[in-house]
Order: sequence, then structure tokens, then C-alpha cells
Amino acid sequence: MVADALVYHPTVAHYLRFVATTVGRDKLLRTLQYFSRFYAWYLYRTNNPERLIAPFEAIKKQFGLTRKCLRIGKNVEHFKAAATAFDNTTMDPVLKCCAVGRQLGYAMYLSLDTVTYLDTSGIRPMASAKRLQREAYRAWFTGLMFNAVSSLYILWQLRQREQSIDKKDGESVVESKKIQRERNSTNLQLISDLCDLTIPSAALGYANLDDGIVGLAGTLSSLIGIWSAWKKTA
Repeated sequence: MVADALVYHPTVAHYLRFVATTVGRDKLLRTLQYFSRFYAWYLYRTNNPERLIAPFEAIKKQFGLTRKCLRIGKNVEHFKAAATAFDNTTMDPVLKCCAVGRQLGYAMYLSLDTVTYLDTSGIRPMASAKRLQREAYRAWFTGLMFNAVSSLYILWQLRQREQSIDKKDGESVVESKKIQRERNSTNLQLISDLCDLTIPSAALGYANLDDGIVGLAGTLSSLIGIWSAWKKTA
């Protein structure tokens, strides 16, 4: 039967594994949140009535609040990752520094983000909420910068490895393909980080970016995240 073919299709099983992960659900919500941010800006700029804009503004705010709630406690994971990277004696010094900086930046961002959730949700209004949110964005910006530097360094390393390959060696083809896969993965991560950098940059006033640019950049990085999470659950 058609129904059985759909229910037991491998793609359905893959989808269930994907949405069973916190990362998968978060990336889906994030995509809708940032696309709504862009689309609300677009509707406003094209002089559409408030009744058309309001639903997308609501999605942006409510999904953002939901994701903030789901992130509570995740800071511990990044503090642990920072400690693990710091204790790693075999890691490249530059990558080690970037890994520790990235994880500490994310950990501080999530810690402050948790505190501001109490104010945003109305559980406990705080006069310092705006200042704490700015500090959270600053920590996120720092973590993203460390990750971007790490990606650029890895791309440089891959270029050096590629230049040292003996083209006459039969194993060079395998090594070249391996380098290409690593380069593609690193380039994708770099694009995602550069897109994400627009969010704290705009919030902190480092760059004059409107909601249209930030919304599109956030949507793109979210789609990259969905693709990565989908591959991991294959």
C-alpha cells in the first residue's frame, strides 16, 4: 500500500532521528526565526499593513524565546569542552588556543543568555537585562571570531599539505580527495560563522546592518546547520 510505503520509507526514519535530536529541532526553529525576521523586515519595507507583519514578528520573538529556554544548561557542555581542549597536549597550539577561546566564548554567552531569559520570559524582570544581553552578544562574537580564525588556519594548513603531495605517487589521489573533503567542510563552517557574526555585530553596533541582512544571514547559517545535523543522523 502507498501508506505503508510512506510510513516505512527510509527518509521518514531519517527524519524521526533528526527531529529526535535537540540540535535538529533547534536548527529548524532557528531557520523559521531568522527567516521571519527577514520577511517581517521585507513586508515593512514594502509598505504592507501591520496585520501581515505581526505574525512574522510573533514567530521571531516566540521562537527566539523558545530556543533561549532550550539552551539553558548547555553552557556546562562548552566549559567542559574548553577544559578538555586546554588539557590536550597533542593539539596544534594555534588550534588549541582557538578551541579554548571559542568554547569559553560560547560558554559565557550561554551563561549570560540563561540569566536574561528570566527577564525576557517575564519570570523575573531585571534592570540589568539589557547590559547582560550586550555582554552575552560580546561573548558570542568572541567565540565566533576564534572559530573563524581556526577555520582560516586549517585552510592554510590544507594548502600546505596539498603543495607537499607528490603528484606522481599513486596515493596522492586519495590524499587529494581527503584534503578536498576537509576543505569543503571547513569552508562551510567558515561561511556559517561569518553569517552568524552579523547577528552580534548588528546588536553591538559594530556594523550597520538592518534586519533584512541579519535575517538572511541567520537563515543561511541555520540551513547549513540543518544540513550538517541531517548528515550526522543519516
